[in-house]
Amino acid sequence: MAWRQLIFKTRTISISPQPYQTPGFSKFFSKSSLYVEKVGIPEFLNGIGKGVEAHVAKIETEIGDFQKLLVTRTLKLKKLGIPCQQRKLILKHAHKYRLGLWRPRAQPLKS
Repeated sequence: MAWRQLIFKTRTISISPQPYQTPGFSKFFSKSSLYVEKVGIPEFLNGIGKGVEAHVAKIETEIGDFQKLLVTRTLKLKKLGIPCQQRKLILKHAHKYRLGLWRPRAQPLKS
């Protein structure tokens, strides 16, 4: 009986007229973003880091378009001479970018 009362009390508490169901969730989106607005191949590879940015010129000349890079397969990157670990990083981040889970960060201003 006590469990039943507890469940009904929590249900009435959780249903609230807030715009966001999770308390404190709105604070994550209230600040301006620290991400690059327009993403191209150089910004994408620099955002990945770990030596991948060394292949910017090679990828830009062969692939050319950022949207094509997002759907490029590993064999195409292998033919460009990109090492395995860096191919994995590019493909992993491209997949996350397509899903909306990752974006390259803007470079902080150094003062």
